[in-house]
Amino acid sequence: MAHPDTRRMTHRHDGPLVVFHIGMTINRWHRPDLWWPTFAAMPGMLAELAKDPDSGLLGYRMLIGRRGPTLIQYWESTEKLYAYAGDPTAQHRPAWAAYNRRARRANGAVGVFHETYMVDRAESIYVDTPTMGLAAATRSVPVGPRSDQARQRLAAGTTATLSRPDGP
Repeated sequence: MAHPDTRRMTHRHDGPLVVFHIGMTINRWHRPDLWWPTFAAMPGMLAELAKDPDSGLLGYRMLIGRRGPTLIQYWESTEKLYAYAGDPTAQHRPAWAAYNRRARRANGAVGVFHETYMVDRAESIYVDTPTMGLAAATRSVPVGPRSDQARQRLAAGTTATLSRPDGP
């Protein structure tokens, strides 16, 4: 287990950033035959992405809630995210097809969702925690004197000030 960093830390990232939430809702807990395959498909996809440094996946964090897991992923671009999702040779396409087949057999047993955010600026702080989240996906740096408050970090762009295609 990673040890907490007792310093006040933030993240640093230059370039595009996409935050992607993907998860499942388990609606019929008594039917693991219907929801377990969906849950079990994700580790293989994450391992596949981790093996490919050009995949565009910067990092991720898994959260487990009352209705099921949510995975927060950080990507270099929507193009790379969509390229992986649509790649017929990658694990995502067969997993998605298998989910759809199971869903037709038992409508409503398990749900899936995703949300995609293209981020222009991001602000973060981590105190007494291991490096995690956006700092783990990008770069963890100490909070400086000109970035002591959240509004300073966000306004000054000291964390994840991203350039746009049409300029800074």
